[in-house]
Amino acid sequence: MSSPRPESQPAQQQSVPGSLGEMTPKPDHGEETYRGSGRLTGKAAVITGGDSGIGRAVAIAFAREGADVLISYLNEHEDAQDTAKYVEEAGRRCVLVAGDLSDRAHAHTIIPKAVEEFGKIDVLVNNAAFQMSHDSIEEVSDEEWDYTLAVNLTAMFVLTKDAIPHMPSGGSIINSSSVNSDMPSPQLAPYAMTKAGIANFTASLAQMYADKGIRANSVAPGPIWTPLIPSTMPPEKVESFGQQVPMGRPGQPAEVAPVYVFLASDEASYISGARVAVTGGKPIL
Repeated sequence: MSSPRPESQPAQQQSVPGSLGEMTPKPDHGEETYRGSGRLTGKAAVITGGDSGIGRAVAIAFAREGADVLISYLNEHEDAQDTAKYVEEAGRRCVLVAGDLSDRAHAHTIIPKAVEEFGKIDVLVNNAAFQMSHDSIEEVSDEEWDYTLAVNLTAMFVLTKDAIPHMPSGGSIINSSSVNSDMPSPQLAPYAMTKAGIANFTASLAQMYADKGIRANSVAPGPIWTPLIPSTMPPEKVESFGQQVPMGRPGQPAEVAPVYVFLASDEASYISGARVAVTGGKPIL
């Protein structure tokens, strides 16, 4: 895929969690461009936040590489059903599970549903996340703090703990961290803190489960054009989103998904404990 030069995004605002249909320009999830080569044939994957953004691009790529997928999402039914259409057009099964991952009881239903449908879990992608932009910590309510940790950290813990007993040797856990994990934006303090925690937790998992043949890695995207951006940032920041990185533009979800494919595949058999930067040239430590 050649390097895209999408039109710049105008100032825009959506309500949380955001919708693909309201975004200008529309993100590229690889719908027309991703070509699979059988790298995940026969695998079963769980992807949280798989209805849109990076999760949608990963779901499409995984399916075209031969994997069945379960997509966990909040309530964006139209986006999730559209993603499922692409998975099924690739000849793979897609199971949709709607619900709020901040609710532990709901989070605990995801893995059993995947095991019921697929009989195993080869790949777990903890990708769902929540963020809001604030200029001061006083603007962050206790409720928002708790919700951010519940979605970004606790749900990852719950799904990982539930999945590991059902993962064979060769299994892969991939957690979505962020460039904010060690270069935090002050306006995204709670979110950035959770992303650092995700990277740290992933590194622990890699060491803890190496003897069982289960790998754990994280991906650290920079500014990626997803519904999270217009639904959680003020319009003027949306308009300039992505201009701060050396490439001078936001990335597309389709530009992130191949990293997840590689980490999920057997080609990455000796890669565990890594944090892979997809940042448009902005280094991470």
